[in-house]
Amino acid sequence: MVGMGRELALAFPQAAEVFEEADDVLGFHLSRLAWEGPEDELVLTRNAQPALLVHSTAVHRVLREELASVSMAAGHSLGEFSAHVAAGTLSFRDALEAVRVRGELMFASGVQRPGTMAAVLGLDDQGVEEVCRAVEGEGMICVPANFNSRGQVVISGEVEGVERAMVLLKEAGAKKAVRLSVSGAFHSPLMEPAKEGLRERLEKIKFSDPNHPVLSNVTAEPVSVGSQARELLVDQLTSPVQWRASVERMVELGAEQFFELGPGSVLCGLNKRNAKGFPCVSMGTPADFDALEG
Repeated sequence: MVGMGRELALAFPQAAEVFEEADDVLGFHLSRLAWEGPEDELVLTRNAQPALLVHSTAVHRVLREELASVSMAAGHSLGEFSAHVAAGTLSFRDALEAVRVRGELMFASGVQRPGTMAAVLGLDDQGVEEVCRAVEGEGMICVPANFNSRGQVVISGEVEGVERAMVLLKEAGAKKAVRLSVSGAFHSPLMEPAKEGLRERLEKIKFSDPNHPVLSNVTAEPVSVGSQARELLVDQLTSPVQWRASVERMVELGAEQFFELGPGSVLCGLNKRNAKGFPCVSMGTPADFDALEG
């Protein structure tokens, strides 16, 4: 993760401007942290979330000059803020400040109500949901947090609940259940303390109607009204990310090609199942732009 966006900023002035603006808005050198580390500080929720927003926005500033039009967008968890910045729903400055607060609130919630997450592979949604209900029937919190693709779901909840679920999931036929290194039980009821603080922050921000629909993580449906976007970004904290359903809905709505903006290619990897046969291009480095032009 260290080094994210550095080559892009060196190659494209409009990308460098995004990192410079971020440093000014936040009052510290986020760019230096993203490019040089240390990694253990960069991965902290309060830093990782702004860094991801900055990198994806920098990519978009460069890419928008290459694309004739965008019909719709979506973002996975934090990425939904990036999608709304790209759609003009809220300004980059406002989103950056909000995301910094979001990260701090989520970390604080993780301290107040400790929890964890685990990736589950090789079991369908219904099977995962049944195990989570069984765990909750035993008095522990454990819920599906990310429906990423068929056969890939992330669960979230109390440490005891997630660990109990991992045992039951393997008994139910899951190929793997791997605990994740996270600072809290994201997209679960344990994030409830963060919601009011985020709502208060977002209420101070102007939300415009997006230039194109942005699909909500909560509903997997397109959002075209700014006030609705604000509410759904708050609800997202305690709701599962309906990623597979979002991508499938975009295909239904006429999407023909996907671009993943920011570091890595995880979402394009998921698209091999979620939108099989549809092109997906990961954009995060100058080499990716060279390949696009080629």
